[in-house]
Amino acid sequence: MPITNMPKTAAIDDAAPISRSLARAFDDDPMMRWFFPDDSSRETSLVGYFATIFTRQYVDNGVCEFTEAAAAFWVPPEAQAKAVPDAETILELQNILGDRAGLFRDTVEAAAKHTPQEPHWYLAVIGADPAAQGQGQGAALLRSGLAKADAAGLPAYLESSKASNLPFYEHFGFTVREELRLPGGGPKLWAMWREPRRPLNV
Repeated sequence: MPITNMPKTAAIDDAAPISRSLARAFDDDPMMRWFFPDDSSRETSLVGYFATIFTRQYVDNGVCEFTEAAAAFWVPPEAQAKAVPDAETILELQNILGDRAGLFRDTVEAAAKHTPQEPHWYLAVIGADPAAQGQGQGAALLRSGLAKADAAGLPAYLESSKASNLPFYEHFGFTVREELRLPGGGPKLWAMWREPRRPLNV
């Protein structure tokens, strides 16, 4: 595996490159285009959005890893109560989202109602800069997080808002658990679940 594909643990000082990679990764994502409909300002807004949730929500409470052009934020079950936005984070996000803040809040609340209750590793965010597509950076990050979930004997859960990504996740053992229609006429979300896998010699 090329050195650029090796996942590294992210620190708060890595916020800038991580946010840029994720902003490019999610530029064509249906949900992010719904939250940030203005083509001219979307990338700047997405950089601010990902920088905010990374620095204020996930870097201290999740397992955040990155490569040269991709990043993933995982939350193990013991951290899920902490990896939620506090009042200051919510205010920052409202400023970034502007008049779409209400839709964002409703979406988060709607998705939360479908979150599995059993302990699991939650893949909150994963994305790779399209310029690095085909280099395996997103796959390396997914494998790294799933290995941690498997080592703990726990399932993994994610929500995908892009239909074309479903086969990618299915390749790694995820199956669609539920199809959600977001409130306010928003796009679909696919809730996906993967049971843990154990080494063959166990």
